[in-house]
Amino acid sequence: MLDLADVYAARERVAETARHTPLEYSHTFSRMTNADVHLKLENFQRTGSFKVRGATNRIMTLSEEEKAAGVVTASAGNHAQGVALAATRVGVDATIVMPEHAPISKLKATQEYGAEVILHGADYDAAAERAHEIEREEGRIYVHAFDDPMVMAGQGTIGLEILEDCPDVDTVIVPIGGGGLVSGIATAIKEQHPDVRVIGVQAEGAASAADSLRKGSIQEWEHVDTIADGIAVGRIGDLTFEVIRERVDDVVAVSDSEIAIALTALLERSKTLVEGAGAVPLAALLSDAFEYEEDETIVPALCGGNIDLNTLTTVIMRGLVETGRYLKIRTVLKDRPGALRQLIDVIAENRANIYAIQHDRTSRDIAMNAAEVVIDLETRGHDHVEGLVADMRAREYEVEILV
Repeated sequence: MLDLADVYAARERVAETARHTPLEYSHTFSRMTNADVHLKLENFQRTGSFKVRGATNRIMTLSEEEKAAGVVTASAGNHAQGVALAATRVGVDATIVMPEHAPISKLKATQEYGAEVILHGADYDAAAERAHEIEREEGRIYVHAFDDPMVMAGQGTIGLEILEDCPDVDTVIVPIGGGGLVSGIATAIKEQHPDVRVIGVQAEGAASAADSLRKGSIQEWEHVDTIADGIAVGRIGDLTFEVIRERVDDVVAVSDSEIAIALTALLERSKTLVEGAGAVPLAALLSDAFEYEEDETIVPALCGGNIDLNTLTTVIMRGLVETGRYLKIRTVLKDRPGALRQLIDVIAENRANIYAIQHDRTSRDIAMNAAEVVIDLETRGHDHVEGLVADMRAREYEVEILV
């Protein structure tokens, strides 16, 4: 099994490529949780994610013959960029297989780091099958995204940095996709400070690790569905499962709505942009997915910031809806002069801001003398939404909440 010596050895190999990322105290999230919260900003890492650590360690341990053969891997995007950069820096040819619907930003970045990219399959597992075919056909070395001791050791260097920068840490929260990151961090931390808790977090739509631990054997999910594409993995690794079972204190799951809330909170309150997988640790903390003590020192590892802009727009909107900051309603008005103005006056009295109005007299679902109105509103929280809707209904408007 992976040990602390492996992680320290990895640190020397990755030092020239990977940055020692910041660990920052958060007044906002400490106040919100009554804990002592320090954010590990791995989204500031080169390539925007922790993956460059493990990829570099694995490639640096290849023999000269293996380097000459070239490498191949599969990735949803972050591991792809890490392998591409690490391989290019030492002159190793790299081929990366990515799912067909991989975020455009991650696809372009991987190509810019110098790798050949092949799009194949609907998800990571399908891409991995094609990558293994290329491994056999071309004799390349497969660099696994997580189920490799050298990759795990590289990721574990984050744990060393956390202990150095926050020696009083009580709990570290780590995302889990395939399990390489949490395996490395747990090894680095537990072998030095066994009393420090390591909490793994998955998205509810891709919670194979939690499922596997609960049932005592590795469970493979045929379908995964989450906005956290970086951890949308249907099966954890054989090696990572053993490390998680021995060294991780608990594994919990969070919903996409909770992930969206955490992501928007980080963006708005900490001016920090993360991807879905990067927001998962904070989502677990904010949603009370695990128990902790008041004033406990907690480090959420924000593992990456590579989010597609289209996805970001969707997630921000979802976060605003979940926090009562955005409301879309439908009502029907009598089609007569002043009816729309009267409705707008009610909204103005309740101090809601109108983003957009759609006014339609032609819908077959309404009477001939009526008009359907759909309104997008900026609101100020759930209480504000409830008060606005209640007032409209009290004035005999039939209000349907669409979003």
